Amino acid sequence: MTVISGGIGMIARTRPPWAIGLTAVVAKQIDHGERKIQRMATKVPTLYEWLGGAEPLSRLIDRFYEKVPADPLLMPLFASMPKEHFHHVAQFIAEVFGGPAEYSAQHGGHAAMIRKHLGRGITEQQRKRWVDLLLETADELELPSDPEFRSALVAYLEWGSRLAVINSALPVDTSVAEAPMPSWSWGVPGGPYQPEDSEP
Repeated sequence: MTVISGGIGMIARTRPPWAIGLTAVVAKQIDHGERKIQRMATKVPTLYEWLGGAEPLSRLIDRFYEKVPADPLLMPLFASMPKEHFHHVAQFIAEVFGGPAEYSAQHGGHAAMIRKHLGRGITEQQRKRWVDLLLETADELELPSDPEFRSALVAYLEWGSRLAVINSALPVDTSVAEAPMPSWSWGVPGGPYQPEDSEP
């Protein structure tokens, strides 16, 4: 006799002899499936790990800012920026993408980044050019171009740059409350495409 509980009440029924072995097989498959899902979950890297860590991210930011002086739209925004700004941007993006929390520890977190944009009057044309040039540079340096990573990268750049435009329209002396650092992940795709391993 098998008792199945759940929903409303309980149903008692006789289990046919052939179902005993089948139940064991199904249970084994379910157990294996759950263990496989757990293994897959532990394999999903952060965006920071997937792009290769600090070194390629620093190269991306350095190369991007090398191009800025020759860009008529962006040059006015960054002409007076100190050189350490480039390193700070790399640290910020690294932390947002799941890397070390160096920006928060050394520079004050998200609120500090917001304050740096106050009063800068960034235009929509400058915002778009910033995103486009950064993505062009990512392709030039052959950062991961798989659909999942690129969609996460583009989503972050669009979100972050649009916030920058909004904040840049505020007066320089605007009070900025402390806020948690953004934490960006894979979004809807849930992770990069990785071929299934050969484990049974």
